[in-house]
Amino acid sequence: MRSLIHVKRVVVVLVVLIFGIAALLQAQVLSDTTAVTADPTLLSGDASLTTATSTPARDPGVRGGEAGAGGPINGLTARQLEFFATGKDDFEEVEVVADGLGPRMNLDSCAACHTQPATGGTSPFVNPQVAFASKDGGTDGVPFFITLNGPIREARFKFNPDGSRDGGVHNTATITGRTGADGCALAQPDFDTEFSKNNLIFRIPTPLFGAGLIEQIPDRVILANQAANTASKRQFGIRGRPNLAKSGKTVTGSTNNNGNDGTIARFGWKAQNESLLLFSGEAYNVEMGISNELFQQEREQTLGCQFATVPNDVTDTEVTTTPAGLNAIEKFAFFQRFLAPPTPSPDTPGGATSIGRGRSLFVSTGCALCHTPTLTTGDSTVAALNNQPVNLFSDILVHAMGPGLADNILQGEAQGDEFRTAPLWGLGQRIFFLHDGRTMDLGEAIQAHKSAGNSQFGPSEANAVIDNFNRLNEGKKQDLLNFLRSL
Repeated sequence: MRSLIHVKRVVVVLVVLIFGIAALLQAQVLSDTTAVTADPTLLSGDASLTTATSTPARDPGVRGGEAGAGGPINGLTARQLEFFATGKDDFEEVEVVADGLGPRMNLDSCAACHTQPATGGTSPFVNPQVAFASKDGGTDGVPFFITLNGPIREARFKFNPDGSRDGGVHNTATITGRTGADGCALAQPDFDTEFSKNNLIFRIPTPLFGAGLIEQIPDRVILANQAANTASKRQFGIRGRPNLAKSGKTVTGSTNNNGNDGTIARFGWKAQNESLLLFSGEAYNVEMGISNELFQQEREQTLGCQFATVPNDVTDTEVTTTPAGLNAIEKFAFFQRFLAPPTPSPDTPGGATSIGRGRSLFVSTGCALCHTPTLTTGDSTVAALNNQPVNLFSDILVHAMGPGLADNILQGEAQGDEFRTAPLWGLGQRIFFLHDGRTMDLGEAIQAHKSAGNSQFGPSEANAVIDNFNRLNEGKKQDLLNFLRSL
């Protein structure tokens, strides 16, 4: 009996000890959790401190403060600054029917599309296409994909009614009802029907900051960078190739491309334009409907809708001075060529330490294999562009991005799932992401780079890199997002 009582006492003591130890452990866990929540250094992404309880990473959003963009590049001469200023004025000028606006167009000035965070940028917070539909008496409806707080968009159709490829721009607006367009009656494209047939895709404006530096990167530099880090690129499944302008190749669905010289094109979502002059001439013609000395014919030739001589914009041969006598597209090209690259922030968002860690992670996860941090210009006639570093974060190659991003539009050599590696400089102040502006969230844009293949398109070249990103803990992801938003 006594031995039984003794055993019971031992059991009771053990139970008390077990509960005591459990209580102490629970108190310690609560104490540790409180410390993680309270100490901001643990949430900053430090690899040695971040725990599974860290706050989920999120896009810090559009960086505030000074624009850090929109001005001329350092080192321009007084005359070059004059060309820049004149080009900027013309870039910001609003066109009307008497100037040749339309008959079909998307907006009425270059700067209307390229305005965030300064002239030369991209889509602003408020979409001017909404108000433009009825400007100057216009009677256009606002297409369903144009919203007040959404991105500026151009629309393209993948195929013609007969099944042949289209790929060209179908403008969202007309001059019908507008001042100076008496008697012109044009219907807008049937976007709703084309959308229901999965035949409609969108593009948003690309930012132009630092474009002159990009224009001056020699082909040999692009090709040497393509050949660099071959083993790592092969391991990640990254290929990429230049969009070469070859004889006989034209922009699908458009007669607006003359590709004869075989060099590397570099401007536009699919790197379809080689030079800023070509980029400017095509945009003037396609986005505003203004014919010019590169694109001399009207895109819409309905007789009752022609109110200006053709081409609408030309060099003024009676003006003997420059830049005053230049045609508009040359002025646009000079403005873009002399436009400074965006200035990154050293400490916003998240602080300098977090941004520094994010920069390292950008390389180690594989992002930099496509988004090359720096290329270099060659010998340029403009001293400010001569042998300069170009911190663009792009290889200027086109890459297969899988069916998730594919738009099935062919431009030059670029196929339906191929896009130019978008330069990331200035990313911190962009509002909308990806070629169609489908998201305002940087994290969602990153995830959209991952896409399995299907019967039409192969898998995205970025899949392995996005897998690496997804394996990072939340603190490291935040560091990387902070770095991107600092650019």
